[in-house]
Amino acid sequence: MHTDIVDLRQFYHSELGRMAEQSVSMALASVWARLPEERLVGLGYAVPYLERFRADTERTFAFMPAGQGAVNWPAAELSSTALVFDEELPLPDASIDRVLMVHSLEFAESPRETMKEIWRVLAPGGRLVIVVPNRRGVWARMEHTPFGSGRPYSRGQLTALLRETNFTPGATAEALFFPPSKRKLVLRLRHGIERFGRSLWPVFSGVIIVEAQKRLYQGLPVAARASRRVFVPVLAPQGVPSTRSRS
Repeated sequence: MHTDIVDLRQFYHSELGRMAEQSVSMALASVWARLPEERLVGLGYAVPYLERFRADTERTFAFMPAGQGAVNWPAAELSSTALVFDEELPLPDASIDRVLMVHSLEFAESPRETMKEIWRVLAPGGRLVIVVPNRRGVWARMEHTPFGSGRPYSRGQLTALLRETNFTPGATAEALFFPPSKRKLVLRLRHGIERFGRSLWPVFSGVIIVEAQKRLYQGLPVAARASRRVFVPVLAPQGVPSTRSRS
C-alpha cells in the first residue's frame, strides 16, 4: 500500500526529511548530469528532487499514483501534476527522455508491469533512475519515514528486474548512511557519517540509486488486458433514479 500524500509532504517538511532530501539529491547529482532540453517525468513522490532538474529540461511532469494521492506542483504555477496508474501512464510511446522514480517502485502492485510501461514511454536511448529503500539498510526497518514502507530491494534484485524488462543497468550510487533519528546530534554529524558510509559500508546505505538505459534490440511481449482502470471522483453525485410517475 502506498504511503499517503499527506504523510509524504509532512516528512519532507520536517528537519529529518530535509536532511534526507539533501543526501539523496547529492547522490542523484553524481548519477545524472544536466538535462538540456529533455522531457522528464517524476513518478511516485519525486517533487522534492524534480526542483533540482527542471530548470534545464524542456518540460517536467510529476506523475503521482492514484493510491498515494496528488498535490499541485510547482507551487504558485500552472500545475504539472497528474494522478496516474503506474501500469497505464497517459503518454504516447517513446515520448519521454528521462524518468525519475522515487517512492514508487517499492509500492508497485506489479513491478514488472510498471517497468514495462516505463520502457514503452521512454524514447530510444532514454534513461531511468530508480531510488528504492535498501533491504540491508536501517531506513527500511524504521516506519517513521516513507523509506520504511513498501518492498525494499537489494542491488541484485533491482539489477535483475531491470534486465528482465529490457533495461541496461548503468551508474549506481548510495545515500542515507546516517540513521533516521530526529536527535540534533545525529543530524549535525550527518555529513561525516555520509562521507564515511560511502567509503566504508556502502552495502548498508538507506537507499540504492541505479541509472538504466532503455534497451532497443529486444521487444517486449504485449499481453492483452481484460479491463482498464478508470478514475471515479469520490465526490461526484451518482444520480438518483426518477420517481415521477408516467402519465
